[in-house]
Amino acid sequence: MALRVTRPTARPSAPADPRAAASAALAREDLAAYRSLFADTGAVTDVHERYRTRKAILEAGLAGGGAEAPRAVAQRFATVAGIVLDVLEDDPREPVLLNFAAVALYELGAWPAAEALFRAAQRLSPTLPHVRDNLAALAQIRRAGRRPQVPAAVAVVLPKLARRAERCASAAQPVKGLTLSLCMIVRDEEEMLPRSLAAVRGAVDEIVVVDTGSADRTAEIARSFGARVIEREWTGSFAEARNASLDAATGDWVMYLDADEVLVDGDAERLRALTGRTWREAFHLVETNFTGELGAGTAVTHNALRVFRNRPEYRFEGRIHEQISARMPNDLPERFEGTDVRVEHYGYLGVVRDEKDKSRRNIELLERQRDEDSEEPTFLHFNLGSEYAAIEENDSALESFERAWELMRARPEREHIGYTPALLSRLVRARRLGGHAPEAIELADEGLELLPGFTDLVFEQAHAAQQLGDRERAAALLERCVEMGDAPSRYTATAGCGSYLALVALAGIRREAGDVGAARALLARCLDEHPGYIGAVAPYASAVLADDVAPEQVVREIGERSGRLSAIARFLLGTALYEAGHTEAAEGQFRIVVEAQPRNVAARVALAESVLSQRRWAEAAEVAAGVADGVPLAGAARRAELFARIVAGDQEAAERAALRARSDLAAGELAGYDAWRRLAAGQHASVAPADAAPALAVALEALLRVEELDPVASLLSAIDHTAVPRRMRRELLAGIYLRRGFLESAAEEWMGACHEDGPDTDALVGLAQVAWAQGLHDDALVFAREAEALDPGHPVAAGLAERLLGALPALASSPV
Repeated sequence: MALRVTRPTARPSAPADPRAAASAALAREDLAAYRSLFADTGAVTDVHERYRTRKAILEAGLAGGGAEAPRAVAQRFATVAGIVLDVLEDDPREPVLLNFAAVALYELGAWPAAEALFRAAQRLSPTLPHVRDNLAALAQIRRAGRRPQVPAAVAVVLPKLARRAERCASAAQPVKGLTLSLCMIVRDEEEMLPRSLAAVRGAVDEIVVVDTGSADRTAEIARSFGARVIEREWTGSFAEARNASLDAATGDWVMYLDADEVLVDGDAERLRALTGRTWREAFHLVETNFTGELGAGTAVTHNALRVFRNRPEYRFEGRIHEQISARMPNDLPERFEGTDVRVEHYGYLGVVRDEKDKSRRNIELLERQRDEDSEEPTFLHFNLGSEYAAIEENDSALESFERAWELMRARPEREHIGYTPALLSRLVRARRLGGHAPEAIELADEGLELLPGFTDLVFEQAHAAQQLGDRERAAALLERCVEMGDAPSRYTATAGCGSYLALVALAGIRREAGDVGAARALLARCLDEHPGYIGAVAPYASAVLADDVAPEQVVREIGERSGRLSAIARFLLGTALYEAGHTEAAEGQFRIVVEAQPRNVAARVALAESVLSQRRWAEAAEVAAGVADGVPLAGAARRAELFARIVAGDQEAAERAALRARSDLAAGELAGYDAWRRLAAGQHASVAPADAAPALAVALEALLRVEELDPVASLLSAIDHTAVPRRMRRELLAGIYLRRGFLESAAEEWMGACHEDGPDTDALVGLAQVAWAQGLHDDALVFAREAEALDPGHPVAAGLAERLLGALPALASSPV
């Protein structure tokens, strides 16, 4: 029974093809020439080329040279066994070579020795192709007892070969005592660095930190962990900085991390164990990239090459998103191993990216690299697209991703390139966000043929189907996602596409269809099965509140399902309560968050707004004033404080708030509030620019929502003081009045606009809506038909009368 040896070597043949030369010698039955050919490999200085050449020669030896007599076959296998054992006696930690020797001895009938070698190969590399099948074949032939006949010359040497093989098998154990260097590049990382170093220092023998110009305590913190700090000027190239750290590393192995990456607690021992596996060149760790906001439970996992042999030829390339794998023997898959050692990456969290403006910096560096004619344009365009996507510039992201995929499609090995799954999923998403849903679905189908089991692509298809209005297909695709489960980490998969994200999206579809009960059940399942994903809290709360459940019960129920509510879970719960009109309950949740996290700006702004909604103006202003200048959401805080001070009538405090808001509010908006503040105080106000009107309109709607009518007159006067044409002001006010239920005021504004400047479609549509809301159905139909006659293509007016008739069928037969 023939055994399988290895997968075919993918590397193109060298000019002097060693396998062809070996096959030619074997075809002549010239074993001396075959042995000489193998012996010559000892002069090959490149370690990978030497291994590659030996592997090719041995593969030829196991395959044979054509038609052979039984005597020649046995002599060939004995020769292969002898020369491969010579190599293994120098270094027995070579799973592929152990398998080769085992196959040769199997064919000669030295079964105990063959089994020992097979098991040694499997012990070192449990996923080595064919070893499991080879062991099964060996067991089968041993049961049959059909030992091959070998010539006397081979029978004489076979016991010695078997003893040598068993010694090699016994010695095939991981090396002990090899060292691991951690290499990092940092700049102004005093906040993130301590956690990263504390998690990994027990697993490494040396820490090398290249500091590219920190102005904080980063270098001091690194030294406190025993790091050797190299201060180096930033040159605009991440590869150069990383290579400086590698140049300084003295360990047998190198691991590299960034300051925002943390080795998972409990994985240090597994990381340390990797250093004994000298038959590998590099290891992939499982990296989880947390996205969104900290604690939200959204993440992407992928296999990241982070640990490798410390060889001088292994150096990074690329200004940004630097890579090192191109320098490694990628045609030898047995030299790489995927591990279960975990690293958590916090650099993609929204708050971190906002503070560091990473994407803008990265785009600038990538564009410089593109202009320098990168050797790998596919990867460069992929990275450019990823950075544009991070800052939500989808048109630019789509253009870059399309170019990257165009180049990737031409590469036959594309399914084995590490970033292909990420490129496909991001391009599908970019197409969908760009309004190209059919093209997104088509590309996802293509991707699923290339990468079966990639749930993320099905998840994107569901959203594309929903975008096209096919709600049932979207639901079916989401159900398929749940059946598939999350994709494996080698696909750079988004955690939850096959579980909690799919359940929440499916619940949203069910609720849109009016089935609140089904939505609630799906969200309850999500909370029960995935308590770590707090993104389900807000939709679950909204669904339960829609069933007229009291806010206190909703809070209690979510707490019971989720266990201890984190700060972000409470924030989301408070948001759901606020949007449902339960402002007191929402305030309670926001206040808990602020007390636990005083620097949480989003929670402080939300607390201020919930207090505003209860007309506690002075208190709301003080809460908003607690937000520092210049931070994200500072503009919302300044706006809330100004609004509260003006409505409270505290003119001095309002003036101070206006001065403070200059750095956080746009000039037009600030001018509008300034006009309102002055008019409320009975002072003269200058005309504000047109872009002041939207902010004042929001303020007006807020006052009407809480029915605080005293400040409305001064606010209306401020709107009149903007450089917006009168008709546009009337239409703006009318829309607000209609939404807030002030129907007579809405009608007055629209009628005034028609009398002053003649009727237009928007005014007639608005009057139709007012009349309908007042129960004046005949008048509503008249206005609707006049609006459609005036502009048949108007997005709202077209068919409005028919829709109104459909809403009240009794009118269909009535004269109008």
